[in-house]
This record gives sequence, structure tokens and C-alpha cells, in this order.
Amino acid sequence: MEDPATEISTIIHHLTQSPPDDQQRTIQKYFTPSAAFVHPFCRVYPYPGSRWLIERIYQWYKIMSPRIDLEVHSVAYDKPNQKLYLQITQLFSIWAIPFHHANVALTTVLDLTTDSEDNRTPTTGQGKRYYIKRQEDFYQTSEFVKFVAPWGGGLVVVLWQLLATVFCVLGVVVFWPVLWLEERRVVGNGSERGRVNGGKKGGWIGL
Repeated sequence: MEDPATEISTIIHHLTQSPPDDQQRTIQKYFTPSAAFVHPFCRVYPYPGSRWLIERIYQWYKIMSPRIDLEVHSVAYDKPNQKLYLQITQLFSIWAIPFHHANVALTTVLDLTTDSEDNRTPTTGQGKRYYIKRQEDFYQTSEFVKFVAPWGGGLVVVLWQLLATVFCVLGVVVFWPVLWLEERRVVGNGSERGRVNGGKKGGWIGL
């Protein structure tokens, strides 16, 4: 990639929606040979040749769901740290399971490098060429559970999360003296707070 923020959406579509040969060529073109891959259901650690495993993961992904509807909604490029952040939604359907449809949202983080690791032909002109050295997909629990429990699994997780929120409220009501004691301790140690905040009022004390 010469312009990661502009090119990455097209690359993602090639990885997920193109024929198998094009999918494999895309991985070989844009991933480093020792790339890493992290997903809630699988992981590839970086080592020489690890890209081969990433190819197999994407191929199995296509075998399970030959047709995938996917949309990249937003792309953020942290150029100093060479990271791409993508907000994606996809409709994943396993052909072997009748009426299976997992409509999920995820955030993908791509770590980039300018080191191709395999002496590829350098970019012409003034620009650099960037390669993916690590892909990590982040799903909320209510999203990735849809892969294995598409009928009501997400609802169960949401209900559990709401129950946990209620438990937090009840816990604060029952154990509020702990908060009161902590506040007394901090207020009573005002000199230490002043040192942490650089002598300024209203500063934030990091944990």
C-alpha cells in the first residue's frame, strides 16, 4: 500500500469477497511473511512463514461462508504509529446451517510496516510501501457469540450485561461506605495529591 487509508477498504473486500485465488494473492501481496493474526476464535503468532496460516484461516472463512456481505464504515490512520483502525459490519452465513445469518460489527486494527521482509520490488516514485504485519479483530461479546448462537445468542449476552449493570448499582448501594472511606483517605492526604497533580487543583490522579 502506498496510501493505506485510501487503499485498505478495497483490500478488505478482496480478502473477504473475492475468488480464492485473488484472496490468496491479496494476502501474499499485502501481508508480511511473518504476519500475526488475532481473532476471538483463532490466533497466529508471528514467525517466518506464519502468513501461510493466515491464508488457511481466510480460506476456511470463505469455505464456511462463500458469500459475505461486508461494509467498511470508517477508517482512521494513525500514521506516526503506523496503525489502521477500521469499523466494519458483515453478514456471515454458514451454508451448512440452514437459515444461519450472523450480522456482526467489529473493529479491526492493522499494524503496518515498511519492511516487506522478502525483498519485494520497491515502490516507484517518492512514496513508501506499507505492509500488514499484524491483524487483530475486536468483537463485542454480543457480536461474536452470533457466530455460534445466531438465534438469540446476542440477546442472552445483552440481558446478562444489563443484569451485571443492575448488580453494579446494587453493589454501590450496599458498599457505599467503602467509597466514603476512600474519599476520606484521599482528602486527608492532600499533600500527596498536590504532588501528583503538580501543585494544581482539579488535576486527574491516574491509576
